[in-house]
Amino acid sequence: MPRSSDPSTVDRLDNAKVLIYSHDSFGLGHLRRCRAIANSLVDAFKGMFVMIISGSPVISQFDFKARVSFITVPGIVKLRNGDYTSLGLHVDLDETLALRASMIQHAAEAFAPDIFIVDKEPLGLRGEIAYTLRWLKMKGCRNILGLRDIMDDSDALQCEWRRKQSAPALDSLYHEIWIYGTRSTGNPLEGIDLPPSTLARMHYLGYLHRPLPVNARLPSTYAGDPYILITPGGGGDGDLLVDWVIRAYESDESDALARGIIVVGPFMSSETQRSFRKRARRIRKLKIATFENRIEVLMYNAIGIVAMGGYNTFCEILSFDKRALLVPRETPRLEQKIRADYAARFKLASVLYYGNCDNTAMMLTALGKLPAQPLPSCSTDREMLCGLDKINRRVISLLKSS
Repeated sequence: MPRSSDPSTVDRLDNAKVLIYSHDSFGLGHLRRCRAIANSLVDAFKGMFVMIISGSPVISQFDFKARVSFITVPGIVKLRNGDYTSLGLHVDLDETLALRASMIQHAAEAFAPDIFIVDKEPLGLRGEIAYTLRWLKMKGCRNILGLRDIMDDSDALQCEWRRKQSAPALDSLYHEIWIYGTRSTGNPLEGIDLPPSTLARMHYLGYLHRPLPVNARLPSTYAGDPYILITPGGGGDGDLLVDWVIRAYESDESDALARGIIVVGPFMSSETQRSFRKRARRIRKLKIATFENRIEVLMYNAIGIVAMGGYNTFCEILSFDKRALLVPRETPRLEQKIRADYAARFKLASVLYYGNCDNTAMMLTALGKLPAQPLPSCSTDREMLCGLDKINRRVISLLKSS
């Protein structure tokens, strides 16, 4: 067992190993959350090693701290009709899933983690980590399920978890369930029939604070007048948001809006990006980029942020205390809308909904008001952002009890 000491003074865990699993291949949310946790752990504990297993094709473009490594498994993406397909491999989906499961199991056996943190999916994509979870538990590893603050509408989540047989896994395979949010946001598993023994192992840790990267300086290409940052995350479903914002700038006859920087995301289609770039070239105050691996720097220097309301962006808005306008997607999940409703209710951000996306004047007005709206810190406290610190404490507690 790794050497540890009192949680208040420990700064070293020699050869402690944490394995993190992120199933997603499309989008950036799961990967960025896992990266934040991994970097925080090795920052907190000398001698610790963290490995991330991910299906993301862009994981290599991110910065990781020393002693954080990653393994990429073949990507699988979810289609709009709910089906899955292989990403980049001309092989059958079942073959891809079998290859992923084998790679995950071999990585777990070779790495031999003390703690296994699973992001969101209790059994992994199509049950691909079920065997690994059982094997690691048998070896004495502590299996942890990490959940964001909001999963989905409770009725939809019940149907999904019943279909995937997720609830029994929480009782039989997991030592703890970590919720990366606060009790005031609500129980992300509301409506799921869980036994008291499982509920007793749920820990509300708070949102995950995001620090600025080392040597964080605004790239010269973005230097100039104050700007609003527009970011639809990975961009795969950000077309409506970007179009709405560009239309607002196109209609700004008085030239009153602040400069805008749009980072469309690496998963927005090339054809859609070309269309947006063509329109933006006609607008003096707009600049478009595809991807920024240090988007935190752009967020920190912005006078306002326009986003869809994903978990990671919400954490960054709170961390950097930035005025924000949220435009949440409402399909295929209601997660972003529920979070945006919460933010609006507690005056942490302003909100527009896609039902009004034909109303260009509404977006124009919202963008104009954004730089003057109250800061999130006027309505909340920093205790909301204690998630990473509490994760470190839970890790110490788990290692001491193993």
